[in-house]
Parts: sequence; structure tokens; C-alpha cells
Amino acid sequence: MIAIVDYGVGNIRSVERALIHVGADALLTSDGDELEQSDGIVLPGVGAFAPALAKLSENGLGRRMVDIALTGKPILGVCLGYQLMFDESLEHGRHEGLGLFEGRVVEVAGSDRLPVIGWCRTRQTGASALWDGVDDGSYLYYVHSFTPEASSNTIGRSEHSPAAAAAKGNVMGTQFHPEKSGADGLRIYANFLALCS
Repeated sequence: MIAIVDYGVGNIRSVERALIHVGADALLTSDGDELEQSDGIVLPGVGAFAPALAKLSENGLGRRMVDIALTGKPILGVCLGYQLMFDESLEHGRHEGLGLFEGRVVEVAGSDRLPVIGWCRTRQTGASALWDGVDDGSYLYYVHSFTPEASSNTIGRSEHSPAAAAAKGNVMGTQFHPEKSGADGLRIYANFLALCS
């Protein structure tokens, strides 16, 4: 069973549909015990960093996510959920994140329009099971005004996201939305599901 963290932020239904499409038994939950009992966790999100982190922390889910990550359970952050996994964000001030990835989240540079919305060519800069069957340079779908800076955990980049994807052991994340990225996005979810088996 793949648990999708339901903390009142973002496009959880489209994530749920994508996971079911690739064969997952998906469960929307805000229950820490159900997260622990799952085979893997997806942390989605759309919105601003500080309010999202506050909602995630309301029931102790943020701390629980960190504890669960330390057990080796596969965890995938998507868009804002991915950003929450970093040490800090500079979105509307400085805010501490979950610290599952080293580094910080900063405003997108080099774009004449924010948020950046649409399909962007994504280069694979590091090996990861998430990329299995996905061509380097594939176009994936983004909606974001902030993005993590590149780090040693970075496995992908795009024009407006130097850390379009990252992986550190069992913890993974994408700035793009796999659930909105067609066949390649579904393949990424299928690859994550395989890691949870």
C-alpha cells in the first residue's frame, strides 16, 4: 500500500489517480500510524512553503515523516512536498524544512514570468531507479516559483530548476509533477512503486 500524505495542501486526487493507474493500492491519509504501516509514502503539495509546513506539522506528521525516512521506507516528495524535504526555504522569509535533503529552496532565476508553468526538457544528471525507462531530456510538467538549489543529491535539472529531481537512498523527490507528465510521469510513479515492493 502506498500512502499519500493528506495534509490539506494540493493536488492529492491526481496523485492518487496516477498511482492507481500504475497498479498501486493507494491510500489518502493524515494518520501517522497508516504512514508507518505503508510500503511507501508520497508527499504531494501545491502552494507556499511556510503554511504547508505548518499544516504538515499540526498533527506531528512532519516529525513522523523524518522518523519514518530513517527506517529506510521509500518516500517520494512532489513539487511543494519535495521542497519541504530540504533544510530550508527562502520563500517569503527563511523557514526550516524537514531536513531530509541538504540545501535550500530559492526563487526561480532566469524566468521572465513566475510561476513557471508548462513542459520543460529535463536532463538526468544522476543515476536513479526513478529514471528507469524515461529518456534523458524528456519533457515533464512544472508549476513553480521556487526550486531547490543543486546539491550532491541532485539527479535531474531543467532550465528553471537546477535540482528538478533528487535522491538520497530511500528519499526521493521531483520538482515537476509526474501525475501531469504523461507516460513518462506515470513511468516514474511505476518505478517508485517497484521500489516499494
